[in-house]
Amino acid sequence: MLKKQNFNIPGAKGRGMLMDLTYKTSLKNAPLVIFAHGFNGFKDWGAHNLVANYFAEQGFRFLKFNFSHNGTTADKPEDFVDLIAFADNTFTIELEDLKAVIDFACGGSGIAAASGVYLMGHSMGGGLCIIKAAEDRRVKKLVTMASISGFRNLWPKEIEEQWRLTGITYIANKRTGQQMPLKVSLLDDLERNPGRLDILAHAAQITQPWLIAHGDEDTSVVLAHAEELKAANPNAEFLVITGGDHVFGATQPYAEPELPAELLEFCEQTVTFLTK
Repeated sequence: MLKKQNFNIPGAKGRGMLMDLTYKTSLKNAPLVIFAHGFNGFKDWGAHNLVANYFAEQGFRFLKFNFSHNGTTADKPEDFVDLIAFADNTFTIELEDLKAVIDFACGGSGIAAASGVYLMGHSMGGGLCIIKAAEDRRVKKLVTMASISGFRNLWPKEIEEQWRLTGITYIANKRTGQQMPLKVSLLDDLERNPGRLDILAHAAQITQPWLIAHGDEDTSVVLAHAEELKAANPNAEFLVITGGDHVFGATQPYAEPELPAELLEFCEQTVTFLTK
């Protein structure tokens, strides 16, 4: 029988982070996968809950969470209603959030303590997980899906000059139609921390087993990103999902009872990788 537990822990600047843990009740000490969502994402986006169930059925615990400044709230976990928090977000803040989640998982206060964790990150979350895997020996294996190879790939380079002049820019959320604000503090964070926020440099430092998965029809983060990551770390396993788009066939909302074919292939291959 599958069980889902919900938690709310403090993240960066004391802001709460909603989390949920899915597992088989007979396997409370199963290996733990921590999933980090992408830019304009959240823990319950699309088919993420089906993915959690799939990994739990395969003998893992699956923990997913909302970054503290992703724009959702405890009351509205699937809507971007806190654009002030969204505008204040930085990649350093998100790395702090990710550390807090790993601390929670390994500390044993809310759940059975994990001696180490498997990190899985999508898109922007993939870039964050690469840095964290290089920094934190508690990460035993890494899986990235449609990961960026650099944070500046999240917006057009040509907007940066105006962004600096006005102190803020707006990125369209194509799904909701919202104009998502980003303060210049996000750029400042990149320029203050060029070493720590260099995804490719950290990719080269990873010694843990790593699976790089990417769809060959991803138009949001093109396959060249995955190829750059693989070039930085030739030991990483490389999986191209044929026909896979940026979200491997999922949508928001996703009403189907089964995983889309491309996402199912990713899950199957990832389970094989994690159980090796």
